[in-house]
Amino acid sequence: MIVDALSPPQTAGEAPPSPSLGCATSVDEVYQRCRELGMRLSRQRRMVLDLLWAEKSHLSARDIFEKLNNLGRNIGHTSVYQNLEALQSAGVIECLDRASGRLYGYRSDPHSHLTCVESGAIQDLDVELPRELLEQIERHTGFAIEGYTLHLTGRPRARASRHHRPPASDHP
Repeated sequence: MIVDALSPPQTAGEAPPSPSLGCATSVDEVYQRCRELGMRLSRQRRMVLDLLWAEKSHLSARDIFEKLNNLGRNIGHTSVYQNLEALQSAGVIECLDRASGRLYGYRSDPHSHLTCVESGAIQDLDVELPRELLEQIERHTGFAIEGYTLHLTGRPRARASRHHRPPASDHP
């Protein structure tokens, strides 16, 4: 089952899904997690966390620096990089290594990603593979699956149909 991480679907009367272990649902919970880890919540660290949670996307350190300074926040490159490294090392935020550089996201729980091949935009997804598929993978590999994340690539459906033509029919 695939669930959009930002707006999980629910049926009438269904309780919202409970967050995964380590999955904060607000920036205040992230602040609390930092305190529990013994991390200092400096003004600069709070600015970085606030921006990541407000944007809810994947940003480079340069993007974060520019957005904060465009908002009138006074923060230097070095401070942005140091705070991102500390937050990522502590498991408070995620870091994606891409050919174009590192991107940082507000989530730290295990989740999957869908990357648009046209724009490079990354969407967070919560994916639950069927137990039968996991068991098949375990039998095939000899490994016990303890967790997984997927990286999917694609393009918007309206444009995808122009790139994938149906196979030619054998009948005229």
